[in-house]
Amino acid sequence: MKNANDKTMNCKTAQQAMLDLLPDKTVPAAISFHLASCEPCRSELAELRETFAAMDAWTAPEPSAYFDSKLHVRLREAVAARPEGLWERTRSFFMYSTGRTLRPALTGALAFTLLLGGGGLGLVLHQPTPQASATVNDLKIMDNNAQALQQMDQLLDESATSNDDTGTPPTT
Repeated sequence: MKNANDKTMNCKTAQQAMLDLLPDKTVPAAISFHLASCEPCRSELAELRETFAAMDAWTAPEPSAYFDSKLHVRLREAVAARPEGLWERTRSFFMYSTGRTLRPALTGALAFTLLLGGGGLGLVLHQPTPQASATVNDLKIMDNNAQALQQMDQLLDESATSNDDTGTPPTT
């Protein structure tokens, strides 16, 4: 007995091959074995064959003898008729024109947009880091030096040191 994975794989293989089976209606042995055991695949193949048979039997109706002349008259009327408002004119221009008049303008606008966007991005990405002025740098150095000098004064101050062995307060 086959497991569920084999059936899924066989169904998938059979469904992929079904369109190839339709024109000549000959079924290979491996797929016919699967179709004998699988009702959904068998019914799908039957439905596909019925659909293709119906499509083969259908014939397109013949157009009337005046179809071409009526179509040309309607096209001339549609081209000659001026649209009513701005939006209708714009819509008809975009629907019926080939767009050849807009291509150079659109190409130039796209190039300008790309250059503007690329240049703006270049300016943003390559901005120099702001440098502090010499005065600010000197003030920072003096502040650091003042703090270092203050700490050194505290360490070297004899009155601030205490005798840890005796536990007596320092004398002045």
